[in-house]
Amino acid sequence: MPSTSDAAQATDHRRPRGSSNAERSAYFARREAAKVLRSVLQGDSRRRAVGSIKSLVYSPSVRNKKATFALVCQTLKYLPVIKAVLEDSRVLISKWKRKEELVYIVTYDVLFGQAHCPADDVEKFVLRNKKALQAALHSLLRKKKVKSVDDLTLVHRISDVTKPRYVRVNTLKIDVESAVLELGKQTMVQKDSLLPDLLVLPPATDLHDHPLVLDGSIFLQGKASSMVAAALNPDPDWLVLDACSAPGNKTVHLAALMKDRGRIIACELDKKRVDRLKETIRLSGATSVQALHGDFLSVNPNDPPYSEVRAILLDPSCSGSGTSAERLDHLLPSHSPGHATNGSESGRLNKLAAFQKKALAHALSFPSVEKIVYSTCSVHQIENEDVVSSVLPQAASHGFRLASPLPEWPRRGLPSFAGSENLIRTDPAEDKEGFFIALFVRERKSKSKRCSTSTNSLKRLPRSINRQMTLTRVSRLLLLLSRLHQHN
Repeated sequence: MPSTSDAAQATDHRRPRGSSNAERSAYFARREAAKVLRSVLQGDSRRRAVGSIKSLVYSPSVRNKKATFALVCQTLKYLPVIKAVLEDSRVLISKWKRKEELVYIVTYDVLFGQAHCPADDVEKFVLRNKKALQAALHSLLRKKKVKSVDDLTLVHRISDVTKPRYVRVNTLKIDVESAVLELGKQTMVQKDSLLPDLLVLPPATDLHDHPLVLDGSIFLQGKASSMVAAALNPDPDWLVLDACSAPGNKTVHLAALMKDRGRIIACELDKKRVDRLKETIRLSGATSVQALHGDFLSVNPNDPPYSEVRAILLDPSCSGSGTSAERLDHLLPSHSPGHATNGSESGRLNKLAAFQKKALAHALSFPSVEKIVYSTCSVHQIENEDVVSSVLPQAASHGFRLASPLPEWPRRGLPSFAGSENLIRTDPAEDKEGFFIALFVRERKSKSKRCSTSTNSLKRLPRSINRQMTLTRVSRLLLLLSRLHQHN
């Protein structure tokens, strides 16, 4: 059972007095965990999470990351039991429902963890009712006819996903060789065979407190996620639009690939995620990125500066089915048995696909765009091949075609339409995550060539047409003179 006593010591001046360092550390970890848990549960209830459990815990605002992560995961694992115990014991009166998430955290720590509880209102409340909670727990075990609490949480157990730790080098701050040397002091490091700025470390390597992470020299970013910006590969001097950009890892990867030249507009609708985006940009050191709080679908492609956008990265909201294990989605209430029927999940996928089609069609309407990458972290055809196939007629009408990015990559799109071999897929079994990438490109003729073509076309007009145009003008002139004569 994880303990919160090994968390880093909190230095907040408001820490409770008369308590050990372990108690103070656990006290603050519980409160940070409660804030994360609230965001997770609210997002899950709306099926529109503001971030994964990991991304929320490892945001800069959370200080006791290790203890907070353990508390959030374990509380979610035991949450059905905790809710049942609180309900059966009838101790959760309306006064404490305002601090419901903190009550869940403290109840987990008191019943199942190794809690150190300095005096505070919620801890006092739970400790006063500890005997009633334990009695309700024993009653629940008898009702379910199981011997231990672990038997009640079997649903939350999944096989371990052994996945390398990938690290993307932020070349705006450090070169790849220097990063290899520095990380090599702690662990084994290899260069990725596909992406030159990506490093491969042993699974479960903990780098969250590493100086290179803290100063933005490296980013903890998966391989498939790093392939997205590499597939777009915009020219350094272009104006680029990242349509759905938070938390910003792909945005700052674009900035690094462009050597911080040109300009990137990073668009994000959710205000909280905009704050996270700005922090990522600041950490990366990129100066070419402008964070925009707004809706990509509301952007007028013909208005400046959007009329000059040359490349668009579109990574819209999706089901996240390709990274569900990594995101720990199996811990969420919506993923418990019987919570969501196949019909409701199907309806959710249809809504997501409808939005994705609309967003991709909008991207295709920008007049100066030459490259568009559409990507998801989904394994579902309805969000991937079906979305791309649906916009192909519109894409063709604007001069776009599907291109084949990262040709060395072996896994391609499902054979649902002609041209799907140009698409990229990563496989959850083979690659430990499921991603999808489509690249649209538009060939543009130079202005001088277009003018030359127009001039040559006029020269090729038959003489009969020229004679006809002359006769028409003469006839109109004679008609005008005749009318003037009649008038006089």
